[in-house]
Amino acid sequence: MKGTEALALAILRAADRCYAVPGYPVTDLVASAGAALTVNEKVALEYALGDSLSGRRAAVIVKNVGLNACADPLVHATAQGLRAGVVVVVGDDLRAAGSDVVQDSRYYGEVARVPVIEPDCETIGQAVEAAFEVSETFSRVALVRVTPDLLEADVPEPSFLRNDREGSLAEPDLTMAGRARAADRRTAAMFAWSRSSPLNRSAGGAFRAVTVYPPPADPEVLALVPETGRPFLSEHRLLSPPEPAGEPERFSSRGYCRTFCRTCPFHSALGILSERGMRVVCDAGCAILAMNPPYRVGLATYGLGSSVAVAATGPGVALTGDYALLHSGLNALIDVYERNLPLLCIVLANNRMGMTGGHPVPEILRYIAWADPVICAADDTAALRRALVPPRGGPRTVIVEGACPEGEEHATVAYRDL
Repeated sequence: MKGTEALALAILRAADRCYAVPGYPVTDLVASAGAALTVNEKVALEYALGDSLSGRRAAVIVKNVGLNACADPLVHATAQGLRAGVVVVVGDDLRAAGSDVVQDSRYYGEVARVPVIEPDCETIGQAVEAAFEVSETFSRVALVRVTPDLLEADVPEPSFLRNDREGSLAEPDLTMAGRARAADRRTAAMFAWSRSSPLNRSAGGAFRAVTVYPPPADPEVLALVPETGRPFLSEHRLLSPPEPAGEPERFSSRGYCRTFCRTCPFHSALGILSERGMRVVCDAGCAILAMNPPYRVGLATYGLGSSVAVAATGPGVALTGDYALLHSGLNALIDVYERNLPLLCIVLANNRMGMTGGHPVPEILRYIAWADPVICAADDTAALRRALVPPRGGPRTVIVEGACPEGEEHATVAYRDL
């Protein structure tokens, strides 16, 4: 069989769900794997991260330039963690046969600190399963890089046993700096994994590198490995694992956390979510503070504009701001409504960028009137109680309107008082 067919079979056996945006050289692979097409690649990865939160393995298939659209949630997931494995299969168009650029996707391994696996004809099935296992072991997305030569080659039918593991989200007591340091420790352990992987082997007197990031062998060996594309292995052969100093920072050891302004208009809405035990996916911006005490309703966060799609396949409730939705969440909301997914999308609308200096934001209703949102004043507790209920059936959007207090800043609260 051809590499495309073998890779599709491996994805179908190793993953529970698959999302994609077609494009050369992966268009046929997308069709063979029966992947669900999404409005863009970022939404595809966010759906996959939501599946991960729900305990389902998920694959994403994109072409090289499509991986660029995934960058924000890809990088965020490394520090925030995941549960079931998430694998992005990326097809590199090395000759610009169907693209406007030539791009080597292996470099995202270094940028996002994620494992990168590049299978050969003999290891397609094992490589896909290994990618899911390493994603779960180190609680981050894994990349599988393929090229047209592999997809068009004659290969044996893939054979492997699925071996689900369990990843983990970042500990809720860790500060964001603490999460980054904890992720660095796992990155250091990834170096040992790559060195010991049986996928890397000597063949015909040459070393065959499959786990191409982190570096899988001694520098002298990697300097001589033939590569498809740029000399990635040669450039990274001297790379050392990170050496994080000290323990990851915690709220309990730091002694304080940040929370919403003391007279924030959205305290009532957040209190209702907390009272009802509702878990939400938080967006970047003020919404991210819902992960901290005293509310702690936030389950995860994967970057600006990410909450909508992640929540739609995850816990079903997204907490976002009007700016985050306008920034890059609208395309996800469109996709969610097209699929009629069960989602409660809560938009904290204050007409400003609350985290970056209070810059003005366009009126959100003008751009999502098509969603027929429920509009509640932030101080109308009765209306909020009726509106903020778990999703039933398809999607529903609730806009909570409030004005930020002038001159206030996010509160810093002693941890012992929470």
